[in-house]
Amino acid sequence: MTKFAFPSHPLLLGFEPLERLVERTARAGADGYPPFNIELVEPNRFIITLAVAGFTAEDIAITLEDRQLAIRGQQADPGDERVFLHRGIATRQFRRAFALAEGVEVAGARLDNGLLEITLERREPETVVRTIPITRAP
Repeated sequence: MTKFAFPSHPLLLGFEPLERLVERTARAGADGYPPFNIELVEPNRFIITLAVAGFTAEDIAITLEDRQLAIRGQQADPGDERVFLHRGIATRQFRRAFALAEGVEVAGARLDNGLLEITLERREPETVVRTIPITRAP
C-alpha cells in the first residue's frame, strides 16, 4: 500500500506552499508571549487582540509578507539611569505570526490601553470560469 503524502499526491497540483505554511505555523506557535485573542465580530471580519502593556506604537512593527502577518515588538532598554528594587514587568521583545488564508486582508491596527487590535476582513474571491481552447497538432 502506498503512503499518502498530501503535497505529493498526483491529483493535488500546486499545493506545495501549503506544506511550508503548516510547518511555519507550527513553529510560530511555540511561545505564549504576548497573549492574544482572536474574535469573530462579523461573518467576514476578525479582530486579533494582543496584550502589549508597556509598548508604544513606535515599539511595534506589523508586516504582511507572503500571506503571513507578523507582529514584532521591541522596547528600548531603560538604561542605567533607573534603579529597580523589583522588576516584574518584562521589557522583552516578541514576535507573533499568523498565517492568513487567501482573500483575508488586514483592514487596520489600533493600540489602546495596552491592547493592540488588528482587524482582518475576508473578501470573497471572484469566481472566474475560462474556456481553454484546444489547438490541433500540425
